[in-house]
Amino acid sequence: MPPLTVSLLLLAAVLHAGWNTILRGGSDRLWSLTVMTALGGAAALALAVVLPRPAAASLPFMALSTGLQTAYALFLVRAYRDGHLAHVYPIARGTAPLLVTAGAWLIVGEWLSLPALAGVGLVCAGIMTLAIGRDRPDGRTLAAAVAAGAFIACYMICDGMGVRRSGHPISYAAWLLGAQGVAMLLAFAAIRRRLPSPPRGRHGAATVVGALISTLGYGIALWAMSRSEIAQVSALRETSILFAAAFGALFLREPISLRRMLGGLSVAAGAICLAAL
Repeated sequence: MPPLTVSLLLLAAVLHAGWNTILRGGSDRLWSLTVMTALGGAAALALAVVLPRPAAASLPFMALSTGLQTAYALFLVRAYRDGHLAHVYPIARGTAPLLVTAGAWLIVGEWLSLPALAGVGLVCAGIMTLAIGRDRPDGRTLAAAVAAGAFIACYMICDGMGVRRSGHPISYAAWLLGAQGVAMLLAFAAIRRRLPSPPRGRHGAATVVGALISTLGYGIALWAMSRSEIAQVSALRETSILFAAAFGALFLREPISLRRMLGGLSVAAGAICLAAL
């Protein structure tokens, strides 16, 4: 993988951990994530009108990804309702490559190599470490984080296939982000029976920043998947687990414990092992 791609993906990992920190720190996380997605989608659509349309072959993948990412967002909001960033984020991000590997073994019949087995063991051990202890997340929070990870696995594969059929990765990313913005607005309206209020005050400003960095981060990932192996892109993105742990301690004042540190490191190492295969 070229050094420029590696550098941009590490930046994307920092950005991803950053908007999750902003989301977890907000008081109304459904509103925050909806506004982030809608603002990012509006900016993306403004760019999309001056770009070539993505190829028709990519549109079914775009539609499926929109639904998957909306479901992921709703489960993530539920997980952050009661769970700390240091718990929810590594569980959700670590579950994705674990499920992809397990699916390849159970459904496709691919044998697991020693590095894959090591990765499975590290992710499982890390999640178990994060799921025990006095400050462990409750069962529903844990289930929501795992479900979010399952949707991450699905939409990453879907987008990797779609962007390669699009003929224009930036255009695919722009139309996809626009579709996600509309889908989240509809989901918010269905849940709250109204549209979200405009961003105001300090929290509103933070939400706008979150919209910008989340849009930029996912755009980088889609661009990278058009040029490199999906597994390699996913592996570098999993370093965001480490950045999220640091941000949780620095900005959210989440307590740092040896158990949390070891759990996060174990999940990150295992996810990288699995995704790098």
